[in-house]
Amino acid sequence: MGKDVIIACDFSSKDQVMNFLDKFTGRKPFVKIGMELFYAEGPQIVKDIKARGHKIFLDLKLHDIPNTVKKSMAVLSGLDVDMTNLHAAGTITMMQAALEGLTRPDGSRPLLIAVTQLTSTDQERMENDLLIKEPIDKVVMHYAKNAAVAGLDGVVCSPLEAGKVHETCGEKFLTVTPGVRFADGDIGDQKRVMTPAEAKKIGSDYIVVGRPITAAEDPVAAYERCIAEFCD
Repeated sequence: MGKDVIIACDFSSKDQVMNFLDKFTGRKPFVKIGMELFYAEGPQIVKDIKARGHKIFLDLKLHDIPNTVKKSMAVLSGLDVDMTNLHAAGTITMMQAALEGLTRPDGSRPLLIAVTQLTSTDQERMENDLLIKEPIDKVVMHYAKNAAVAGLDGVVCSPLEAGKVHETCGEKFLTVTPGVRFADGDIGDQKRVMTPAEAKKIGSDYIVVGRPITAAEDPVAAYERCIAEFCD
């Protein structure tokens, strides 16, 4: 399995995202569709982008009772996405139910990964807001192990934790890492960040990059820079 760069298409309308994707006349990037765009345009936006030849990571972070998540994943499995996710905090039982719902009658399914802790969460916020007193890296590894026990393919984690996730859950357990910025870029509201080259070195399998590409003067050049630093 090769490494890849996923562009976070955090746009609010079909016109915006299609105008952005029109710039990519060569290589078709793997794209992430998040809540903002999905809620604005509905499932059809997934079908429209898929029809253009893009791989899709549908980032909706499901977190509910197991039966609700199972039924929701069964619906999402019909959209032909390549990857989707949920919150590991929903428990092993919920993750197992999600996997059941996502698996099609022929046995195929998208990759399913779990969010451990959001990259906007740091130790202070985790302790004060969530009343989780354990060190954040210990919490992330515990959530990652739960996801592996549930049979998931990997986790969303900070690039700072990718190497340790592989040590804990195995090299084939995927690490999908947001919080990636160029060395000369703005870190925005992310608390735990790393450059594409550093993410590659530490063992990330996929990096999710948003504003450093989508807000760049030349998004295609920024994307190719990410590919060069992370994949080549």
